[in-house]
Amino acid sequence: MVIGVISDTHGLLRPEAVAALRGVEHILHAGDVGEFSILEKLREIAPVTAIRGNVDVAGRCAELPATDVVELGGRLFYLVHSVRDLDINPRVAGVAVVVSGHSHEALVEVRDGVLFFNPGSAGPRRFSKPVTVGFLTVEDGVEASVLELVVG
Repeated sequence: MVIGVISDTHGLLRPEAVAALRGVEHILHAGDVGEFSILEKLREIAPVTAIRGNVDVAGRCAELPATDVVELGGRLFYLVHSVRDLDINPRVAGVAVVVSGHSHEALVEVRDGVLFFNPGSAGPRRFSKPVTVGFLTVEDGVEASVLELVVG
């Protein structure tokens, strides 16, 4: 199973991100959506699990949960916008992957047997940071990868 992971769109769903996510079986959005229409467009590709971020303070994005958990491919994925707000012990809770955003920097790190994954930012470029989306492949385990998008 291939899961697309996107975060920090801040109201901008780039066509390059849409193209990169085509063919995934599920999409996780780790917050700072910016415009609810982004989730509707992503749902045209695959089912979406999304949480709100610190910029999602008005409209339908403000109604998204602050955290969420979803089971995909027999594994639990816990979404939290800022990893600093993690309010569970993921290992004890049986979580395989903690998915976060907020920092605009991609991260793939294993801590205490749990994969911590941040796909970076797919929205407006921030400073000199790359524009990225991520992928989680669930087979025998979970493998994470980050794709830097070539944007104009």
